[in-house]
Amino acid sequence: MTSRHDASARPLPLNQILAGDCIEVMNALPEASVDLIFADPPYNLQLRGDLHRPDNSRVDAVDDHWDQFSSFAAYDQFTREWLAAARRLLKPNGALWVIGSYHNIFRVGAELQNQGFWILNDVVWRKSNPMPNFRGKRLTNAHETLIWCSKSEASKYTFNYEALKSLNEGIQMRSDWVLPICNGGERLKDEHGDKAHPTQKPEALLHRVLIGTTNPGDVVLDPFFGTGTTGAVAKMLGRDFIGIEREDGYRDAASKRMARIRRLHAEALATSTGKRAEPRVPFGQVVERGMLRPGEELYSTGNRHKARVRADGSLTGGQIKGSIHQVGARLEGAPSCNGWTYWHFKREGKMIPIDALRQQIRDEMDERPN
Repeated sequence: MTSRHDASARPLPLNQILAGDCIEVMNALPEASVDLIFADPPYNLQLRGDLHRPDNSRVDAVDDHWDQFSSFAAYDQFTREWLAAARRLLKPNGALWVIGSYHNIFRVGAELQNQGFWILNDVVWRKSNPMPNFRGKRLTNAHETLIWCSKSEASKYTFNYEALKSLNEGIQMRSDWVLPICNGGERLKDEHGDKAHPTQKPEALLHRVLIGTTNPGDVVLDPFFGTGTTGAVAKMLGRDFIGIEREDGYRDAASKRMARIRRLHAEALATSTGKRAEPRVPFGQVVERGMLRPGEELYSTGNRHKARVRADGSLTGGQIKGSIHQVGARLEGAPSCNGWTYWHFKREGKMIPIDALRQQIRDEMDERPN
């Protein structure tokens, strides 16, 4: 057996599908080496006999041996062990997503909290084309639940707010996602034309998860890799993946799938960022660099107020002195003011916001070699 000391010295097997039991394989990988884990564990569906449609045809339900557990206690023990192994692998600021149905997600959620994970959101994936309830004795199961959690309450996890907002036509992304199940040409088939995997997830779901909570170059691990949706989307989006899968048939299907995926060009991988993500530029730097001179006049939006630039990067407007934000707020009688967009300077008879000077400095920062 590989010791944890030995594991820490081993390089990460990036962009590989590893064979074996997920708990044993995870425990053999270096500690604190993964940015994100996406897990689609067995649901423990507790099916009782075959399920048939109204025309008496048999439904291809999840009845594989890997989804069978002798009891809830056995499933809970399995959950404790794989989550502990996953927690060990995550970097301090890493995060984990787990997806499940009503059969298992509440048990998994409780264990997440028991182990110290900090739940950030539960997301309802509402299926736009769910399988109907053929027996007519229950509501149609039209959703699955995802839990997104950081390794700890103090973790500085990745959240690309603006990128998700952009995916949603400029509206803040909500925690209910309407997406179709995997079907059509995306659904992998075996040599007999049957589903290669009964619970293959749609790439659209993983696209949203990875765009929103990882960055290019991050390491994404999937301990229940199946036919490789996580790896396919990660590779396309410029993330590194590690897959773990014990079933030979699924590994073979996933390997063939990975070989067909091409990584997007770097320019296509760039995502929207908010102002908070841009480097901070103090107004004093504008003055230091001579982009504005001490004594030069600035004009408010609407040209109602004036102020002069001082050598230390502060402004003076009549009897009011302070930062570009403070002086603007005092003159307007407002609780706050964004001085970068409020103040303007004149060049060749045109009024130009001082934010243009800040952006010029930021552009120069982006051009510097790393």
